[in-house]
Amino acid sequence: MLLVASNLFMTVAWYGHLRFTTAPLWIAVLASWGIALFEYTLQVPANRIGYGQYSATQLKIIQEVVSLTVFAGFAWLYLGERLRWNTVVSFALIVAAVWFAFAFPAEKVS
Repeated sequence: MLLVASNLFMTVAWYGHLRFTTAPLWIAVLASWGIALFEYTLQVPANRIGYGQYSATQLKIIQEVVSLTVFAGFAWLYLGERLRWNTVVSFALIVAAVWFAFAFPAEKVS
């Protein structure tokens, strides 16, 4: 849940300003940094909690899948973009990457 919430904040920080193209860039940058602060306050604890159960690589892969899933919903609901067939295929390939990362995990370094 921390990863989902942090990715919601980061997606808004990175892409929310795209609907406000008339605002000066410096305002978009400052607003994005302010929103991203909340993302970090959720992402860091999520990684700390998860690191004992997953490797850092597995955590990153989980984060990317969550990030892309959140982004797909954001792009559809907020930006009005449609999901296309090649996007679905891309997500399927990412899911395959997750399978490979978890099916053959690296040994943890002591």
